[in-house]
Amino acid sequence: MDYGSPALHGISITANIDHLIKLLYPDISYINSGPRNTPGLFLMPERSKKKEFMEFNKFNLHPRVAAGVTAAGYTLSTPIQAQAIPLVMQGRDVMGLAQTGTGKTAAFVLPILHRLMQREDRHVRALVIAPTRELAEQINEAIGVLGKRTGLRSVTVYGGVSFNPQASNLRRGAEIVVACPGRLLDHIGQGTIDLSRLEVLVLDEADHMFDMGFLPDIRRILKHLTSRRQTLLFSATMPDDIRNLAGDILKEPVTVRVGHNSAAETVSHALYPVPQHLKTSLLLELLRRTDTKSVLIFTRTKHRAKRLGEQLVKTGYRAASLQGNLSQARRQDAMNGFRNGTFQILVATDIAARGIDVTQVSHVVNYDIPGTADAYIHRIGRTGRAACNGDAYTLVAGDDTDMVQAIERVLGGPVERRTLDGFDYGVAAPRKDSEFSRQAHQPAPSRKPAGAAKNAGTKNYSFRPKNSPARNAAAKHW
Repeated sequence: MDYGSPALHGISITANIDHLIKLLYPDISYINSGPRNTPGLFLMPERSKKKEFMEFNKFNLHPRVAAGVTAAGYTLSTPIQAQAIPLVMQGRDVMGLAQTGTGKTAAFVLPILHRLMQREDRHVRALVIAPTRELAEQINEAIGVLGKRTGLRSVTVYGGVSFNPQASNLRRGAEIVVACPGRLLDHIGQGTIDLSRLEVLVLDEADHMFDMGFLPDIRRILKHLTSRRQTLLFSATMPDDIRNLAGDILKEPVTVRVGHNSAAETVSHALYPVPQHLKTSLLLELLRRTDTKSVLIFTRTKHRAKRLGEQLVKTGYRAASLQGNLSQARRQDAMNGFRNGTFQILVATDIAARGIDVTQVSHVVNYDIPGTADAYIHRIGRTGRAACNGDAYTLVAGDDTDMVQAIERVLGGPVERRTLDGFDYGVAAPRKDSEFSRQAHQPAPSRKPAGAAKNAGTKNYSFRPKNSPARNAAAKHW
């Protein structure tokens, strides 16, 4: 299995088994009581012991795919896997509506591996498109573990890293490509990827690709694909644009809906009303008084995530921020550090947090309230996993009333309002709220030559050649 990613080179697959079990089966407790490479046991909470969970050996997967499942210690499927896998194996187009933490990655990875094993053909036969690099790596990692015995190759394609190694991996041949839209279009434009014989297309977390403005890119990519393909679309929500896209690309689809627009029963919710300028002070006091394990904090902007992460570190917390301005290596370090406990707190934006799958998150804190009720459900879905209880705290300012009401409608009742005893809510805001504000940009001093005054009536036009390094650098995106 070739991962096609520097971040994963040299990492033992077996060393990641426990992590992948938690990643693919977050709602099921896993105990590995035997040697490192022996299968473990799944312990389902009583509320989950329903007939929608079925044993993997009932799917009749290809023997080598089944061997990978067994080697990874998987025995029982989650509800979305139980519903989606048979349909995908039948060749049906599927639209899956599922929140984070339902095990949807394996719901499409396993039937794709099964299909590709029916014959040998070393070209790109399956394409998975994801909104972020982290999610692409997560999917690729799952393919590596579940497809360990198949001999199939999977590569990742995304921006923020060098183009040429990806082109080299594609030239060596791979049956599966996991890609982000922007860099995939770059490879299509350069002719370094051939999608003419594609058999299966997966659009994962389509609603967030829409949020990130990728929908035009997706439609451009579709023009390069054969219409004779199976298409799978997974989304936590179904805005009109995604519904229209699904209508255009899916043929007689079957809809699979699991835990849609509902919060886990294991999560408790609380609102902390506070003026905007006191949010950081309240957050620090809340963390000081609360017994936490791993804490995931959401902010609205990249700038605020960075500044809040820095403030937490200065206060003495083991914290990191995850936002789009970081290099891929630093983003991966932040993710890995949060997973292995190096960082107790991770501050992230909604977009950057796509792909975060850490089972033991004890608390989710919404420093900024999300923009939709669906986004709230998605955020707080990072806690209360693996039959553990979790807490979701939201700091709310005066102008958040409408969104609070929308969230309460989804949750089916009012959310408890809390205050901290002894915290001074009466501190006046500074004349200009300086919390996380940027310093005013100072204009650069004039560098006009001494004789510029006599030429004041002429205009000096400067331009960058079309293919100049400066222009190309400015055009890069992730």
